[in-house]
Amino acid sequence: MTGPTELPPLPDTRFAGLAAEAASLRPSTVALRREIHRHPELGLHLPRTQEAIQRALADLPLEITVGKATSSVTAVLRGARPGPAVLLRGDMDALPLREDTGLEFGSEVEGTMHACGHDLHVAMLASAARLLAARAGELAGSVVFMFQPGEEGFHGARHMIHEGVLEAAGDRVERAFALHVHGNMPAGHLRTRPGPIMAAADTFSVRVVGKGGHGSAPQHAIDPVPAAAAMVGALQTLITRRVGVFDPAVLSVTRIAAGTTTNIIPETAELEGTFRTLSESTRALVRSELPMVCEAVGAAHGCRVHVDIEPGYPVTVNDPMETGRVLGLAEQVLGFDRTGVMPDPIMGAEDFSYVLQRVPGTFAFLGACPPGMDPEQAPSNHSNRIVHDESALPAGVALYAAFALDALRPAGPALAG
Repeated sequence: MTGPTELPPLPDTRFAGLAAEAASLRPSTVALRREIHRHPELGLHLPRTQEAIQRALADLPLEITVGKATSSVTAVLRGARPGPAVLLRGDMDALPLREDTGLEFGSEVEGTMHACGHDLHVAMLASAARLLAARAGELAGSVVFMFQPGEEGFHGARHMIHEGVLEAAGDRVERAFALHVHGNMPAGHLRTRPGPIMAAADTFSVRVVGKGGHGSAPQHAIDPVPAAAAMVGALQTLITRRVGVFDPAVLSVTRIAAGTTTNIIPETAELEGTFRTLSESTRALVRSELPMVCEAVGAAHGCRVHVDIEPGYPVTVNDPMETGRVLGLAEQVLGFDRTGVMPDPIMGAEDFSYVLQRVPGTFAFLGACPPGMDPEQAPSNHSNRIVHDESALPAGVALYAAFALDALRPAGPALAG
C-alpha cells in the first residue's frame, strides 16, 4: 500500500509551545505596533521609533547599540553556550502617504503613514527578542536583532552593514532571516522561494536637448518632443529584443515633461522611469544599453541627449538551503497548509538584498490580509488604505524565534536557562 506523496512533517519537540509563547506576547506586540503606527517617521532618522524600541528591549539581557549615522538599533542576545551568530531583521521606516484607514490608532503625523507594515516588523522582532531571551539556555551562539531604518529607498541596510551590524556579536553572522508582511496574502500564511525573490530597482532620467522655436515652423527648430516619444518605444524594444525571456526585465517610463504652452516648440524634453531586473547580468546589460538607445534615437532627430542612471537596490536572492529550512520551520510552526513556495518573484525591491549578498539567508512574506477581505482585492502594501491584520503578529514572532532556535541548537543537551 502506498500513502500520499506529501505528508505533513512530524512535530519537532524544539518548537513545542512556541506558538503559545508567541501568542502570550500578543498584547505587548500589538501595543508596540500601534505606538509606532501612530507616530510614523521617514528615512534614516527615526528618533521616536528608536526610543520606542529601546524601551521595549530595556529589561532584556541584550547588548544594545545605536547607529552613528542613522537611528538604527542593534541588539545582541548571547546564548548559554558558545557558537555562531544569526541575524534577524525588522525595518522601521514609514512612507510619505496620508493615511485613510479609519483606524483608531491611525497616523497622527500628517502626510506620513506605515503603509508597508514596518510597524509590524519592529513589533514582531522585539517580541521575538523577548521570547528568545527566555529561551537563551537553548541557544548555542548569539542572535543579532537588526532594527533598520531607511528601507524605503534610503539604503538603510547598507548603512548598518558599514557600521558593523554583521559583526555585532563578534564573528560575522552565518545566517540571516527577514519577514515582510503582505496585505494580499491570508493572515498567518508564509510564502517564499529559493533564488531571486525580489528585483533590482534602478531609475533613469533622460534630458533631450534640441532647439526651440515657433510651433508653426518646426523646420526652423529641432523638436525634442518627437525624439523623446520615439525613445519610449525604443526602450521597450530594448527590453523585448535584447533581454532574454528566461531572465526578464521590466522597464517603465513614468514621467515625460516638455514645453510651456501650445505654440512653442521647447528646447528640452525629459523622461524618467525605472527598470527592474532579476539578475546582475541582465541589470548590467540594461544599464549599458539604455544610454546607447537614447543617444542613438536622439541623434536621429538631431538632438543631444544626457542620460543619468541611479543605481537602486540589488536583486534579493534567497539561499536555496536556508530557504528550504525556513519552509520546513514554517510547516512546523504555522502548519503544513499555511506554508508554500512562491511560483514567481516580485518585481519590487528590498534592501535586505545587501545582507543576502554577504550572508546566506532568506527573505519571506507573511500574510496579513484582514478577515472578510478577498486577498486578491484587498488594498496592497503602499496603499494609503491598507490595513494589516494583527492576528498575524504571533506567527511572525514564532517564526523569527524558530529560525534562531533551529540555527543555534546545541550539539548536546541544552543547558538550563
